Formats: sequence, C-alpha cells, structure tokens
Amino acid sequence: MIRAETASASANAPADSAPLAAIARFFSIKNRYLPPLFITTILLVGQISFGVLESFSQTLLAIATAMIFELALSRLVYHKWPILASAYITGISVGILVRSPDYWPFALTSAIAITSKYVIRWHGRHLWNPSNFAICAMLLIAPQYFATLNTQWGNTLWPMLVVWALGALITWRVKRLHITATYVVSFIVLAFVRTLITGHPFFAEVAPITGPMYQLFIFFMITDPRTTVRSKTGQCIVAFLVAVTEMMFRLAQNVDAPYYALTVVGPIAMIIDIWRSSRAKNPA
Repeated sequence: MIRAETASASANAPADSAPLAAIARFFSIKNRYLPPLFITTILLVGQISFGVLESFSQTLLAIATAMIFELALSRLVYHKWPILASAYITGISVGILVRSPDYWPFALTSAIAITSKYVIRWHGRHLWNPSNFAICAMLLIAPQYFATLNTQWGNTLWPMLVVWALGALITWRVKRLHITATYVVSFIVLAFVRTLITGHPFFAEVAPITGPMYQLFIFFMITDPRTTVRSKTGQCIVAFLVAVTEMMFRLAQNVDAPYYALTVVGPIAMIIDIWRSSRAKNPA
C-alpha cells in the first residue's frame, strides 16, 4: 500500500511541477544556449532602438568567422567537434562592438579572438577574455581602420531595463551576479570621484554604463567563467580593480577604458589564481 501511494504521488508530482522545472532548467547554468539567446536579445534591442550595428552583413561575417575558426582549431588541437555557443557569443560581440566601414576588421577581430583561446593559455586556462583581447589588439595594430561602439541608450529607459532585467536574472542563475553588481557599484562610486577631479556633471560621468557596449562588458566579459578567478571574494576584488583601472584610463581621456582595464587586470589576476592553485595542489 505504501509503495502504491508513493508511486502515485511521484507520478502526480512531475505533472504539477513540470512548468516550473522546465523554467528552472532553461535558466540553469547547464543551458549552454541561454547566454547566446541573451546576447541576441541585446543585439535586437540595441538595433531596434538605436541602430547599434554597422550592418547585419558585417555582424554575420564576424559570427561566421568565429564559428569557422572554432571548428577548425578545435579539430586541429583537440581532434573533436566543438559546441559553437561560445564562438557565437564571441562573433556577435564583435559584430556589436566593432565600428569600421570595412569588412575585414570584423573578420580579423573574430579570428584573433578565437585563436587566442587556443594559443594564449597557461596551465590549461585562458588568461584573457577572447573578444576583449581581440578588440584591444585591433585598437593597437589598426586604429586608423578600427573603432568601438560608444552609443548610450539615450533618454529611452525601456531598452536598458529589459537588458538589465534579463542580464541580472541570467547572471544570478549562473552564480556570477556578484561580479556584475560589484563592478556596477564601483563604477557609480568612482563616477562621483571623477566628478570631484574633472568637474564634470555626475550624470555625464555615470552615463556610459547605460550603453549597449557596457551591457556586453558587465554581463559577458567580466563574468566569463573561463577567465575569472575561482573564489567569490577574488572575483569581487578583481571586478573592483577593473573599475579602478578603468577610472585611470578615463581620466587619461581614453574612450576605450573598460577594454584596456580588463586587459591589464584580468590576466594578472588569472596568473595569481593559477599560481595559488598550483601551490595548493603541490605544497612542496
């Protein structure tokens, strides 16, 4: 009788909880396709609202190049077919962030980003976020042909609210919201510090964080699981240091401050984290 009642209860439970379970699975860290869906939402919201893309064809070229390089390098290095969700995120990030009238910068930036994943590694771990590394490389080697997105949401709040709501939900589900929150709070506080130094209005200093470029930065680049340190405390410290370094670049009138800040702080933090992990495993 007890077994029959238990079987009956277990048979009824899935039917009652199926919708909630499906939603939980969709927003879980195991869903590899959730970040691509979110970044596509940023693209659509930004394009519909403010036309953030140079063109759809250039963005498609960036995505295609990223996927092709991911397939080729994965087969060459690991002898297996990769899951292309990460390459899609890299390609679409490049498509959104790059500004150039030419097509080749989009393809080259994606190629550098994916190649860096396989070439620049230490103890089997990445040191740089691929798209961030590639953008900084292009800013240094081809500044006359290459620029980055610098658009804000303007006075229209709904695009920012949609993206922030989805971004907060997803980063919370994948246990990375504390990184985004630390960076955002640090940016706002340091924006006030910049007003004391520069004399600019506070809203002028804090306004950049409302742009689509920053949505990619705070939800994808600084929270990238492959290029963040292991401990939660360490992740918050790194996010704060990125914000401080960015402030220094901003005071030097560098409009690409967040990219350079992460490029400087990120690999140093990763090297320290890898070194500490290796010492913990081999104390002798």
